[in-house]
Amino acid sequence: MGVNWLHFRLILNMGNRLRQLVVRWGRLRRWRRDRRKRPVTFVTALDIDGANLRVVQAGPRDRVLRLVALPLELPPDADRNDAVALGVAIAKALAKAGIRAETVIMGIPRARVVLRSLTVPVIEKLAELASLIHLQVGKDLPFRPEEAVIDFKVRRQVFTPSDRSDTAGKAEPVAVAPCLEVLVATVKREVVDFYLRVAEAGGFPLSALGLLPYANARCVEACHVADGDEAFTLVSLRPDEVGIDVISRHSLLFSRGAAVRGPADAGTTSTAVPEHLVQAAVIEVVRSLHAYAGLEANPPVSKIVVTGSTGAESEVVSRLASRLSTPCTLLSPAERIQLPSESEAIAAGSIGALGLAFGMIDAQRLPFDFLNPKRPAAPRDMGRIRLLTGAAVATVLFIAVLGLRSWLLQRREKVLASVQLELADAEKKRPIYRRLTQQAAAVDDWTKSGRDWLAQYAYLTAILPPSEEVYLNSLAVSGQGLIQLGVQARSGETLARLDKQLRAAGYDVKPLAINPGADRFGYEFRSAVELIVPDSMRIDLQKAKPPARLQDDMSLEPAAYRRVGG
Repeated sequence: MGVNWLHFRLILNMGNRLRQLVVRWGRLRRWRRDRRKRPVTFVTALDIDGANLRVVQAGPRDRVLRLVALPLELPPDADRNDAVALGVAIAKALAKAGIRAETVIMGIPRARVVLRSLTVPVIEKLAELASLIHLQVGKDLPFRPEEAVIDFKVRRQVFTPSDRSDTAGKAEPVAVAPCLEVLVATVKREVVDFYLRVAEAGGFPLSALGLLPYANARCVEACHVADGDEAFTLVSLRPDEVGIDVISRHSLLFSRGAAVRGPADAGTTSTAVPEHLVQAAVIEVVRSLHAYAGLEANPPVSKIVVTGSTGAESEVVSRLASRLSTPCTLLSPAERIQLPSESEAIAAGSIGALGLAFGMIDAQRLPFDFLNPKRPAAPRDMGRIRLLTGAAVATVLFIAVLGLRSWLLQRREKVLASVQLELADAEKKRPIYRRLTQQAAAVDDWTKSGRDWLAQYAYLTAILPPSEEVYLNSLAVSGQGLIQLGVQARSGETLARLDKQLRAAGYDVKPLAINPGADRFGYEFRSAVELIVPDSMRIDLQKAKPPARLQDDMSLEPAAYRRVGG
């Protein structure tokens, strides 16, 4: 019973352990699924703008708590692509400003991201939608899909008409099932690793890694630039880059980033206008607008908004206004989101950091997060599943066999114990069984001989001398008609007379051997008498006259005999 209980406890513990693992796995999946939706009440956004670090700390409802631009103290010969050097410079700048960064978010510029619009069927499950997008985008990437980090945002649901021709050749427009318009952003994994190394060297935790063009769109949304669903172009100037984003319905319709090379000092705020930046910005804006106009099913651009802190923004607005018919204005984020007037210049160059902070605090979180992208459903490894299933089945069978073996052993042990008890009881009764066996054998011999031995015994008691002279102390018969008597007599003459009487009665008597052997009753001689009963001998008990019974004979009174003997 003990072995079965141990096996039962083992199976119960394994079941409990498996249930705990399933519960933990479910909690982990829910945690990973809901991690993007957990509310964040305080966030720090970092944006590297040339030689400056722009820091925005924000809270709920687009409330800016702190907005600063800090110079990065990099050695003159330092490589800006060195993650460790850049991270150390960021840590020094934050320490000097007394900024403690906990939930930190950074953004990847447009030049390092591959953007693509897709139209896919409506799929409710996000993991299945991610699988389809990964499959389609992976075919056209300029690098291997294994090196890519892919994230996406569903813009809207659209209905795409198609033409169906009948047998008469007439085209009939038919509306197909609704589709999803998706914007997919892809970045090389080494870029994500670069920002992770920067955060590790800077000693701050990186919670999310967003997309700067969408951060710009989120900041413009907070500034309430657009009226309704109109599309407008946002031109953001940096010392080394010009970004052109077409935004509509709080969504990014078109985005382009162009690097700017020139002698201008990055991050300068002097009155000297960097001409190379102005020319590059005007050229890239015109090219981008022509490229956007060539796209179908997109609303036209109604206005152009320019922002930045390079000092060339006003000149860019003036030249674009003289070259294009589209209205062009200068955006001042400080006025729109009610920041102090002294923060106007810093806010104009920090729309990326502002948008990152606002987007992180939103209930839906960032639309693009390359640290936590929307992942496709993990492919099922059927070989591994079969292996694990086989191992589980083998384990269950092994435990079941052990349990069955233990149960059978216990049954056999019970049978063995019962047999051993019976054997011990039989050993105690062996003498009785032996005596019964002997008696049964004697009875069998009597029966097999075909003679009436009881009649012979009665006849002998009638013809033998009286008990005062002789008595029998044993009587035995055999199947060959042989009777053996043990006789105790008073004298030898009695034994001699006994021989004659037996012969006269019809028995064949072997010669007697008379031996002296006194007993306590005074019978001095003993002898063994062997009688052979002839086959022709017939006994008539009616004619036999037994000796008279003695007056003091108590042989028929056992109680009186026991009393006298006692």
